[in-house]
Amino acid sequence: LQTIKLQVVNHGVGEDVVTGFRSAAAEFFAMPAEEKLPYHSGDLSKPFRVDTSTAYIDDVDHRSSLPPPRYWRDYLQLQCFPSDRFAPDWPAKPEAFRGSLAAYAGAVQQLAATVLGLVAEGLGLDESFFRGELSGGGTMMNVNWYPPCPDPSLTLGLLPHCDRPFLTVLSQGDVSGLQARHRGRWITVHPVPNALVINLGHMMEIVTNGLLHSVEHRAVTNSSTARLSVVSVIMPEMESRIEPAAALVSEEEPPKFRPFLFREFNQAYADVAANQEDVLHHFRIHPNPMPGPLESP
Repeated sequence: LQTIKLQVVNHGVGEDVVTGFRSAAAEFFAMPAEEKLPYHSGDLSKPFRVDTSTAYIDDVDHRSSLPPPRYWRDYLQLQCFPSDRFAPDWPAKPEAFRGSLAAYAGAVQQLAATVLGLVAEGLGLDESFFRGELSGGGTMMNVNWYPPCPDPSLTLGLLPHCDRPFLTVLSQGDVSGLQARHRGRWITVHPVPNALVINLGHMMEIVTNGLLHSVEHRAVTNSSTARLSVVSVIMPEMESRIEPAAALVSEEEPPKFRPFLFREFNQAYADVAANQEDVLHHFRIHPNPMPGPLESP
């Protein structure tokens, strides 16, 4: 079993492409509130929206009598690929936003396709295994803005979670804040210059029949420096069928997860507020328990 979170360099995404979009996104967050207000929405279906805290607050609130937690971030959530389809929904200000986003999204899409091909080959699958519906559901982007927090001990930037799809690509800049859970401890993923973080999600764990493990991670705050992260989420099609790859299943290694549609997984993920164990439990095949001793009549 392997847990995968990699920092990749020499990835083919130009430094100017990365810094170009990061600068434009920082400019957007710095605009006056009245210029950003028209984009504010809690409607997750909108192709471009601005919101604060986290998308799963309502779900957590329903599961507890305690007040819902608040997380220290503002964020853009947008559909970013294919760019020509979604660009009309992107803001016209700042001026560099649309062009720099299109360039960054296209470059990240190529990188993701390369990584997925390499993962498939490493697993003994055909290089094209993840093409088509498993990665053809468009690419969603979260651009997270974490202002300095007066007391970082009181809140997180983002709740602990695992990503849903096969793969996400993260630009975290040069400010620390990303942490990954490893053997019960939270380990800081310190930024590496010009690196992009590759994270494998729930779908990869399921399709590899548990050979590769999704990575639980979170964002922490700091009291002195703002942090901006750009997360590109390579999505399966909603009606794509997800199940362990046939080549990775055998009599010795029976399937650990049942087949389902990605749409079903999305609903379960929201229902349990992104809790790693709860969502996987919903799709895991549970062996029949051993029968107990027979009682005497």
